[in-house]
Amino acid sequence: MFYDIFETEMGWVAAVANERGVLRMSLPERVFERAHDHVRPEIEHAELDPERLTSVREQVQAYCAGADVDLTNVPVDMTSMSPFFKRAREACRSIPSGETRTYAWLADQAGNARAARGAGQAMAKNPVALLVPCHRVIGSDGGLHGFGGGVGLPLKEQLLNMESRRSPAAVS
Repeated sequence: MFYDIFETEMGWVAAVANERGVLRMSLPERVFERAHDHVRPEIEHAELDPERLTSVREQVQAYCAGADVDLTNVPVDMTSMSPFFKRAREACRSIPSGETRTYAWLADQAGNARAARGAGQAMAKNPVALLVPCHRVIGSDGGLHGFGGGVGLPLKEQLLNMESRRSPAAVS
């Protein structure tokens, strides 16, 4: 495993990866230590190797600067996830930038239309929130619910607003 912690226009981001893809990534944090703490368990067994994460860093920095970057091109290692969580996260990655879907939609796409709460848990425990864009998942009432990082819901709203300025928004 290898990792990097880098600054973006939105804050500090930490990423840990292996040969298959990114295992854990923090949301942008205002202070370095919060990003570092987000990946602390993994980096104890990883090597600081920014060169191996150059592509990830450059894409995330461009995204956080407002560029229309498709972060679903960044490989994510989902091998240790439960089948339902994996399907929910894969479905989340299919939500186009600037659009949102509900937790019910996500549950249906993951194979269990009655598991909206389970889909919510898959997003709440999402270890790579920018790469599996859980900020694009909203409540059935159209409201923003639950979001991690030090900033929380204001960051979710900021990401959605940034994306909607770049592409036409749609809610299903």
